[in-house]
Amino acid sequence: MQVGIIKERRPGESRVAITPDTVKKFLDLGLSVLIESKAGITAAITDKAYADAGAKIVKTSVEALSQADIVLKVQKPIVPESKGKSELNEVALMKDGAVLICLMEPYASHKLLETLASKRITVFSMELLPRITRAQTMDTLSSQSNLAGYKAVLEAANTFGRAFPMMMTAAGTVPPAKCLVMGAGVAGLQAIATARRLGAVVSASDVRPAAKENVESLGASFVAVQDEEFKQAETAGGYAKEMSDAYKAKQSELIASTVAKQDIVICTALIPGRPAPVLVTEDMIKTMKPGSVLVDLAVEQGGNCPLSVADKTIVKNGVSIVGQTNMASKLPIDASILFAKNLLNFLTPMINQDQKQIIIDIDDEIIKGSLLTQNGEVLQTFM
Repeated sequence: MQVGIIKERRPGESRVAITPDTVKKFLDLGLSVLIESKAGITAAITDKAYADAGAKIVKTSVEALSQADIVLKVQKPIVPESKGKSELNEVALMKDGAVLICLMEPYASHKLLETLASKRITVFSMELLPRITRAQTMDTLSSQSNLAGYKAVLEAANTFGRAFPMMMTAAGTVPPAKCLVMGAGVAGLQAIATARRLGAVVSASDVRPAAKENVESLGASFVAVQDEEFKQAETAGGYAKEMSDAYKAKQSELIASTVAKQDIVICTALIPGRPAPVLVTEDMIKTMKPGSVLVDLAVEQGGNCPLSVADKTIVKNGVSIVGQTNMASKLPIDASILFAKNLLNFLTPMINQDQKQIIIDIDDEIIKGSLLTQNGEVLQTFM
């Protein structure tokens, strides 16, 4: 069996789905590896490094995809919206019956999934892994969100016109920056830890009761309306639930008074399959101090602030609003290392070395949760 990797062609994507280290591990499993030339260049991985690890370098994505039994990607494959476009049709190049593993954006890819199913391509979406202990080493969302939370604080610090820590000098004392992190998932917790290390006074908000202990363990103060609805606001998978309008109104009042006192606001709140909740309104932005910074990690899902613009930094009422998408890709070396390990850990249990084939156990919780298409059918739909 051959594993195929091509250059990621979506704008702003710098990661790659395989590293020299994971190439060696795949070879140990009895697989061969085909990699498009310069696939890893944006992640500082040369063709020579891949070749030295045992991969075969091919000149084009056509060669890699047409021969691959298993295709590993970061982003979902590109299919031109119209036939007249010169853009590469990655699905058309793939083998009928191949296996595709990537970030599929399942909530916004129904047409693409039907196209893949028509070629009997088996698709696994890494976003849909269940939140169980056994899946932690495969969890691409966590590994990439961790880096995104870290980078978000660095982007804020770079945009902010002041220092983060308190500094006592002969000329006077510089007060510490005040930072509010909204959403205490993986990205939010890393943002808290990073802001604290830089010397900021940090507070954080989240609608999940379990987040309170996590936030406080990192030395930040917790900001939330802690009523009965709050105590039940978490799904079995550990994700945030959609809150009632009444709760949102109470939480909004508390957040509004908190936001007005902040220098930095980092927004990380997401709800799977739904638009990102609006947490910082335009009116709240007007109350913030000139020179303050808001970084919106949820901008791809509509944003936690309605003023955020994807891949742009805008200034409103003296507040810089950073709408960087795909933040993990701004750390492509580490992001690729972690992503590649996640894919290796996901694929390894399915490889039967004796039979030299993939065994897909539909009764396995991880397989069942992440499998989107098989045998020409779309198994899960998200409308």
